[in-house]
Amino acid sequence: MSSYVLRAFERPSARGALLFERNLMSYRRMWIIILSGFFEPLFYLLALGFGLGAYVGDVTQAGVTVTYAAFVAPGLLAASAMNGAFYDATNIFWKLRYQKLYDAVLATPLGPRDVAVGETAWALFRGLVYAVGFFSVMAALGLVESWWAVLALPATLFVGFAFAGAGIAAVTYMRSWQDFDALNLVMLPMFLFSATFFPLAVYPEWLQGVVQATPLYHAVSLVRGLTTGVVGIAQLVDVAYLAALGIAGTWLAARRIERLLLT
Repeated sequence: MSSYVLRAFERPSARGALLFERNLMSYRRMWIIILSGFFEPLFYLLALGFGLGAYVGDVTQAGVTVTYAAFVAPGLLAASAMNGAFYDATNIFWKLRYQKLYDAVLATPLGPRDVAVGETAWALFRGLVYAVGFFSVMAALGLVESWWAVLALPATLFVGFAFAGAGIAAVTYMRSWQDFDALNLVMLPMFLFSATFFPLAVYPEWLQGVVQATPLYHAVSLVRGLTTGVVGIAQLVDVAYLAALGIAGTWLAARRIERLLLT
């Protein structure tokens, strides 16, 4: 194993918190930008959960029957955490390619791993902010079906971590703004077909395996299991999947940032 790989798995430096603080300070007068991302999943919930839900009726999954709104809401909660983390992570493209922020950062004691950890933590935090707002709406609308839901917000940390790490790693391979079209080509179908709006059983068998391989499916499965009370070994698998994706993404991001800026 190379010396770089060994360094990449060393204990993360607390210096990454300084980059998190820098992002927090830069957004202190632009809080409306963060707030705006909360409304998209809310509109989906109102339009589909309650509008379409009046025609769909109840949904039964794993022996538990809930309203369609209560079925869709945790999927949108997971998607909210995903969107907050992933799309904030893609902002790194501007900082990396045009603002040249990290060239200045690496002139300080901070290193590539600190950049990866700090930006991942900030993207995770933004995803958590979205999740807290959406979960509050869910609770106010009576869409929480189980006391297991107290773990739903901690669960969204794994969702945010997975998509933050993956997002930052993906952005380091982008060369132009047109590459964002490729990201949308991945994110939109995943949002629509990861059992967010329909039970997995409605998909053809050949497609079910594809759906189950996506990270958003595991995010939805984890959060939905907690809010509806259908908790089992599957949720542990979901946590392991999301944690592994976040770790791999953050490691790859640190490696790519070092290669782009130091070579």
